[in-house]
Amino acid sequence: MPLLGRRGFTLVELMIAIVLLGIFATGVYQVLLNNQRSFAAQTQRIDLQQNIRAATTILPAEFREMDAGDSDIVAMDSSSITMRAMRQLAFICDAPALGGGAGNISFTVRQTPFFGNRQSFQAGDSVLVFYEGNPARRSDDQWVRGAVTSSSNLACTDGSAGFQVQLQPQWINGNVGFNVAGAITAGSPVRGFTSLTYRLWQSPSDNLYYLAQQVGNASPQPLVGPLMGANGLGFTYYDSTGTTTTGDRAQVALIGVKVRGRTSQVIRQANDPALAYKYDSVSIQVALRNNPRCGPGSMPFRACG
Repeated sequence: MPLLGRRGFTLVELMIAIVLLGIFATGVYQVLLNNQRSFAAQTQRIDLQQNIRAATTILPAEFREMDAGDSDIVAMDSSSITMRAMRQLAFICDAPALGGGAGNISFTVRQTPFFGNRQSFQAGDSVLVFYEGNPARRSDDQWVRGAVTSSSNLACTDGSAGFQVQLQPQWINGNVGFNVAGAITAGSPVRGFTSLTYRLWQSPSDNLYYLAQQVGNASPQPLVGPLMGANGLGFTYYDSTGTTTTGDRAQVALIGVKVRGRTSQVIRQANDPALAYKYDSVSIQVALRNNPRCGPGSMPFRACG
């Protein structure tokens, strides 16, 4: 009688197959796990680098426009700086009538061109007006400060659209020498600014440190971070000779910035299997391009030829 054909697997064969499947599945799991960890670590590193690079984009754009000689730096220390941040630019079409009393003055600016985050002036705005003084001399040219009391639509004398601005001139009070007829001419630029602080700030919600921006007396808003800690942000101030300065804001010609960032999550480093935060830093130096080259405020003082 012929033997019946054997079908199926023996127990030994089944166990061998299960063991081989387990080995293969473990290998695939380890590959997927390592890929996931590598992806998470790389994502954190990219986020960290983009964070600190954001600081090297934001701060130089603000600092380059400053004029320390004309008091654009309001306050400064090693972890914060308060400054006049320019936000608007307009041009006078009808100049103010100076030479009278010390009350409000009126002038008209063109509606076009008008640059800035808001295409008009409003009551309460702080502005800087270019003071020409004697057109034959450069030594008396400067920016003078005023506070807008009102603004309304009014055409320029040449028929183009404009805004009439009523201004409380803060440069006339106590300094009659600036109240000179014709000292502010048609075509002079008018710049609106706001008081802005960049500083190291510890968030009360997570106790982490950030580079924060504070407009006036408003609450700080985090821009870059988290940072390394209490030493995550540092400012160094230099005069025109390259010497560090801490007290005289008007002498600042160059600002050094160092930002030390960290990842928001712990990651595994390539040479260390333990979980830890990744740190990185960047250092930049920014020259203040609007410092006077000659006359009052120039550093060192150089007479205008």
